[in-house]
Amino acid sequence: MAHQSAPRSEQRGHGVTTSALGLRLPRRLTARRGGRLAVRVVLYAIVAGIFVVPLWSMFATAFSADAPKLGEVMLWPRGLSTGNMRTAWNLGLGQGLLNSLIIVAFGLLLQISVSAFAAYALARKRFRGASFVLLAILATMMMPEEVIGIPLYLVVGRMHMLDTYPGLILPIVGWALPIYVLTGFMKQIPLELEEAARVDGAGDFRIFRSVIIPLSWPALGTCAVFGFLMIWDQYLLPLLIVHSPKMTTLTLVVTGLQASQEQGEGVRLAAAVVLMVPSILIYLGLQRLFERGLLSGSLKG
Repeated sequence: MAHQSAPRSEQRGHGVTTSALGLRLPRRLTARRGGRLAVRVVLYAIVAGIFVVPLWSMFATAFSADAPKLGEVMLWPRGLSTGNMRTAWNLGLGQGLLNSLIIVAFGLLLQISVSAFAAYALARKRFRGASFVLLAILATMMMPEEVIGIPLYLVVGRMHMLDTYPGLILPIVGWALPIYVLTGFMKQIPLELEEAARVDGAGDFRIFRSVIIPLSWPALGTCAVFGFLMIWDQYLLPLLIVHSPKMTTLTLVVTGLQASQEQGEGVRLAAAVVLMVPSILIYLGLQRLFERGLLSGSLKG
């Protein structure tokens, strides 16, 4: 009977310790590994200090029971209270939030729909001037909002849409970024899938709805995140179009509170919290699609 050697409980060739069952055990904490761990902890602390501490201080100051001094930002609330939030709400924050939600809901839906149709035509159809059309669309991204602000105001005024929801929604429907992203993504979809659908008798709209759109969900999620942030943070357009308090948007209300000398830091930061929270929720809700859209190369075109 052959002699079998006993299983070794430790293997020190590369400093890795294994059990008799082959399970990897924690390595010894050497000076080199300890130094790496210390550097990692320091880097994590710096990142947390840059990103987490300002957000935490904003919430702490906004929901503090005691009013902070002028310019003071708290790291820990002095009691919990929603008084600052109620004050900001009574100063027009509720109306601004409602208007912004309406604008972003309809504006984002129209923006994604128009961009998807335009990208499908540019990516899947061959016609003369397609490259020129795409170049002209991208050229609009190079123009600052201040350049087209006055002409846009005159056009909206002649269409009698000042101080209305259509006047705030229609100018943001056409945006070059989602068209560019979706065009690049749809070009990567195999042509054989479209040809197979045509063999089954599908038309252009059915192919677009049943083949292209389901495969483009990652890119659509990416465009939805960027589109929401663009519409939600709009300031110049509402500033030009809105003339009455009933149509004011959340950005205008928060900006007005920031410029006011009568309100304290707690009220201002409470309004800023309301402006910030929807963006965080949208990103967390669409995070998986957003990351898939980036990893699939949809931004490379």
